[in-house]
Formats: sequence, C-alpha cells, structure tokens
Amino acid sequence: MAAAAPVRLGFRALRLWAEEVSAVITVEEARALYAENDPAHGFDHVLRVLALAERIARAEGADLEIVRAAALLHDVGREEEVRTGRCHAQVSAARAREILRGHPPERVEAVAEAIAAHRFREGTPPRTLEAQVLYDADKLDAIGAVGVARAYACAGMYGHRLWGEVPPGYADRPPEEGQGDREDVSHTPVHEFAFKLARLRETLFTPTGRRIAEGRHQFMVAFFQRLEQEVRGEV
Repeated sequence: MAAAAPVRLGFRALRLWAEEVSAVITVEEARALYAENDPAHGFDHVLRVLALAERIARAEGADLEIVRAAALLHDVGREEEVRTGRCHAQVSAARAREILRGHPPERVEAVAEAIAAHRFREGTPPRTLEAQVLYDADKLDAIGAVGVARAYACAGMYGHRLWGEVPPGYADRPPEEGQGDREDVSHTPVHEFAFKLARLRETLFTPTGRRIAEGRHQFMVAFFQRLEQEVRGEV
C-alpha cells in the first residue's frame, strides 16, 4: 500500500484525505453512523481522534489502515450504551466486525480488538500497537483545551453546575468504581477532572502519546486552578 500524505489541520481537508487513503471505510460512510451520539462523543470527536491516531501511528510505526478504521468506528456503540447500559467499546467492536465484513478476517479482528480496548474505566487493556495508538488518541482528545470544552459540553447536557467542591479521597477511588450517577447535579467538570482527566496522562502507552499529553495536562491543571480562584473571588 502506498504511503499516504500526513494529516494537516482542517476537518474539510481531513475528510478529503481520509476518503482517498482509506481502503476500509471512508469518513462519509462513518459519519452516518454517529447521527445519534451526544455532542461530546459526536463525529467531530471522531475526526480529532483520527487526526491524533494518524500522527501517533506514523511516529510509532503502527499499521495505518487498521488504526484509521478503528478510529472511525471506535464510538459507534456509544448511543446504545446510553440506551441500554452495555459497554460502548464492546458494542462498537461488534458493530465494526459487521460493518467490515468482507475484508480480511485477521485485519477486521485487529480493528475490533483495538476498539474493544479503548475504554478508560473498564475492559481489556490494549495489547497491540494499533490498540495502544487508538487508546492514546482517544484519551488525548479528553484532555487539554478540548478536554475542558468536552467536559463542559457534558455538564450543559446534564444540567451540572460550573464548579463544585471535590470531597477528600474522591480522586483516589479506583477507575472501575466510576463516579456514580452522571446525572447527579452535584457532579461538575471539576469532579470529572479530579477523578478521570487528571489521571489520563499516566495511562497512555506510546512515547508519542505521552509527549503530547504533557502540555495538555498542564493546561488543564492551570485552567482548573484559575477557575477555583475566580469562583472564590481571589482573582
């Protein structure tokens, strides 16, 4: 397979590029699968993950075709999780196997394995390089300026407050315990940062992903520190 040109910023250019190089599924084919997803996990999120995954895959030597297909399909089960409670990573992996039927089985399974392993709180740890690339790209989109914006998008969707006190020990709970009812109005983006977002930097697998995460993590720390100061009238 001929090498594809690197991704450049700009979603329109990214869409055109992906349609040209992907032999598995195009951006427009994938777009139709995300019509029911919430704003924080919609197709803009998928495009950002795709761009990050491409960047990391090139740097780490991963299989680009598998990484691209996994990035495009990794959240197709998100809406079903909202409706039924089933793990969206497992649902998405199963749907990817159906969508990609007809392609070489071992490559389809590589895509599905990467998707199944991309969740933070539970699931199978990513074992293949391609799975690790997808995991890192997905988690990088949850931190930094984009991560803060997504946290507040969810806060608006659930009617959460702008800021709230984080109780002692809250950030030390194991990820698999979760945060309780996400529709509880006492939950705020500050709680999301303390419980999940602040930890993500330490969970990444690839050297490239960890390097990207450092600046994004520091931005979040500074943002939430400043937010608390402003809420308290200190600055």
